[in-house]
Amino acid sequence: MIKVGITGGIGSGKTTFCKEWEDLGAFVLYADDFAKQLMNEDEKLKKNIRSVFGDESYDDRGRLNREFLAEEAFQKGRVEQLNELVHPVLWEKTKELAAQKEKEGVEVFAKEAAILLNNGRPEGIDFVVIILADELHRIDRTVKRDSSSEKLITERIAKQPDFNKLVHLADFVVTNNGSLKDLKNKAAEIFKQINEGN
Repeated sequence: MIKVGITGGIGSGKTTFCKEWEDLGAFVLYADDFAKQLMNEDEKLKKNIRSVFGDESYDDRGRLNREFLAEEAFQKGRVEQLNELVHPVLWEKTKELAAQKEKEGVEVFAKEAAILLNNGRPEGIDFVVIILADELHRIDRTVKRDSSSEKLITERIAKQPDFNKLVHLADFVVTNNGSLKDLKNKAAEIFKQINEGN
């Protein structure tokens, strides 16, 4: 099974790229969604989050209080603290899921994550794809998608890594300043290259 990491900043087109790969037969794990699922379902992780961030992190039914936790993490500068709790569990569960998918006969397992390369190139990944786009394109796409303000998006971009400085860690670099069709074509071409190489 080929394992691929797909990364890029907010509004770069990661999700569109990944959806195209899903259509072509890949299994795509969306790290953010998976992390949220684990924060709701993994009892050990829930206990650790409660001990660090307080009981308010979850409601009476044991569901994640996302607004409270987001405020604690982002407004109070505690993102690293949260990441230190969530990321080890996320990586462990991702490995387990990859092993399961390999048994099921999945040929391409892709992990989509904005923070894939924060500590260099991760182990156990065969290829890394970075998707880049000009900041104006990224802001425009995200404002339309999330009905958010330009100011908020610009702040979020500022907190993310500069992916232009991480291209040396990638096997494929996709520049997405064109049309949706262009991006889908590039996704299909890279998928083909990865499969032909094995």
